[in-house]
This record gives sequence, structure tokens and C-alpha cells, in this order.
Amino acid sequence: MPLAEAAAARRPLNVFVHLAADKDAVAWREAWLSRKLVGINDETPYGYGRATSMGCTVKFSRTTPEGLAAKVVRLGLRVLTGFDVIHAFRQRRALLAADVVWTHTESQYLAVAAVLSLTKRRPRLLGQSVWLFDRWKTLTPLHKLLYRRLIRHVDVLTVHSSVNLAVARALFPDKRVVLVPFGIPSEQMMAPVARAGKPFHILSIGNDRHRDWTCLASALDGLPNAMSAILSGTAPRVLIKGRPNLQIMQARTNSELFAHFAEADVVCVPLKPNGHASGITVIQEAVLAGVPVVASATGGLEGYFGADAVRYVPPGDPRALRDALQEIARNPEDARARALRAQQHMVDAQIGAEFFIRRHVELSREMLAR
Repeated sequence: MPLAEAAAARRPLNVFVHLAADKDAVAWREAWLSRKLVGINDETPYGYGRATSMGCTVKFSRTTPEGLAAKVVRLGLRVLTGFDVIHAFRQRRALLAADVVWTHTESQYLAVAAVLSLTKRRPRLLGQSVWLFDRWKTLTPLHKLLYRRLIRHVDVLTVHSSVNLAVARALFPDKRVVLVPFGIPSEQMMAPVARAGKPFHILSIGNDRHRDWTCLASALDGLPNAMSAILSGTAPRVLIKGRPNLQIMQARTNSELFAHFAEADVVCVPLKPNGHASGITVIQEAVLAGVPVVASATGGLEGYFGADAVRYVPPGDPRALRDALQEIARNPEDARARALRAQQHMVDAQIGAEFFIRRHVELSREMLAR
């Protein structure tokens, strides 16, 4: 190891994590402690606080109290630009005092880059993209120009899928772009069991814009012996009409969510084509719960779990989705074996929050050593 890298690795790394204005770390922890934070989550937002055990000091952006007029101006500017520069500007002292700034989506790193463009102090900036490269072609020329200028201030771009990795590298050939697989806390796993439930219980979860609820509803039309629960705040309730085997609701607590996992014979993740591994959080939650998974083959999900661990179907194909669900209903032991392989792969490939955060630390130290 070069001397500069060795010295950088020995000293504590001062990290500032800049998140969306509504992701206050204190409020997050309170919700986590009260079990009102639905899903398999870490005590700190997205697990970034784990870096404290990896030789880092970590500070998070805070939600700033504001009046109605200030909020309208802030949100209006966010709509115009696509990022919340006022929220980032309010955090300027903390982020400028850091060695490195981490962000969770492009909305945050573009805002931080805008602040950095106004100052001589330059902490390193790790810019994590989720949706930007999916929608790059639909951006206005003005937005593309603005984002290209701001991305000059980003030291390393990270993405969650091989699909977006290729897009980002083509768009920014002079910028370092790294694939960092997203992961959730994976320390606890439930042993898969062969489920032969009657009726056959299908669970589907998510609020992402790329969920294909219409495809799932159409697949259910040929499954009279199945019951499906969609846990979502965005799924159109009109899909329930004429489908007595479909429910749309929300899990308000983790107890409710885990009860649904315990009842499910399969977790279904129907997706529209995308490039950002949409659905990977729910897939990991299902794997940890020991439930077999059927998912649309899109977004680079196969880079996380292969076809021996997750049953993939083409996106937008209700018949293929129906056939896959029927296959699991007919062969619950095969489905259990697939769930077991998914869990073993999650361990072997280190898919989870621990590795996700460790890669942030490693990349940060590499940036500082250069």
C-alpha cells in the first residue's frame, strides 16, 4: 500500500451524509425504535451510521424548521432545478467541514455540487445516482447542461446496477463511475419452508414508479385459487374492481409487514423496464424472510440474484408471470430450494448494508489518498 494511502487509512474519516430534507436522522431513529419505520431498516438512515465502526465519524444533514413562505420557495426551486439547493445550503458549514460528503440520490449530490461551486473549500463528493440515468434522455437541454456542469464537482459517481453503470460511463467517460450494490440489514434470516397454502398467497410490495401493477392484476385474472395483497400507497385502487382475489393496502407497522411475509407463498415484484435495480429492496426483504421470489427481469436485478435464486419473467408479460406463479404453487419444494439458494448467495456475495457502507468507506479513502 502506498504511504499516502496507508496514512489516510489510519486516521479517522470525517463523513457528512447529506440526505433529503425529510430524512432527518433523529426522526428516523425515533421511528425505528418505535417500529413505525416499515421495512428491514437500520437504526441510522440507510445504514450510513455503520461507518462509525469502520474508522469514520459520521454527521447527518438535519431538517431545518421553516415557515410556509420559505417552504414554498424551497420546493418551488426544487421543482425547477430537480434538486433541493436551499436544503443543501443550510447544511453548508457541516458539509464544508467534512473530508467527504456522501449522498443517497442525485437530487442530493447535485444540490451539494451547487453549494461547492460557490466555495473554495472542497471536500470530496461521492455522488450516488438512482433515477437520473433512467430519465436522462427525457431531460431538457437546459437541465442536461446544468447537471453536466454540476457533476464536474462530483469526485466519484456510484450506481446500483450494471445497466446504469453502462449508461453513466457512456455519458461521462472522463468521470470515475463505480457499481456499488445496494443492501439492507441482512444479519437475520428466516429459514424457508415449503409453502403449500390454499388459497395461494401472493404478496407484492412497493411504491416505486416502475412497479407494473397492471401486469400483476392481469396475471391474477387467470389464477382463481390465488389471493394477492399489494402493499402500496401508489398502486391504483381501480385494479381491485372485478377482482375479488386482489387487495390493495398499506402496512403501517413492521408487525403488519412481517405478518404478510409469514402468510405469503411467494413475493411478486412486477416491474416496468428500468435501469436502477428497482425492486431490489423488496427482493432482499423477501429473501431474508425465506419467501420465494418472482420478479421481472429488468434493471440489472440478475446482477444481485441469478435465475437459480429468483424466478425471473420478461417485463410486461402477464402470461409469463401467471405461469411462473402457477409453477411455484405446483412445486412448493422447488420454490423452497430456490429461496435457500437465494439466502446462501446473499451471504456469499455479501449483499447487505454492511458491504454497501464498507464500499462507501473504501471509495472515500481512495479519493482522499489521490
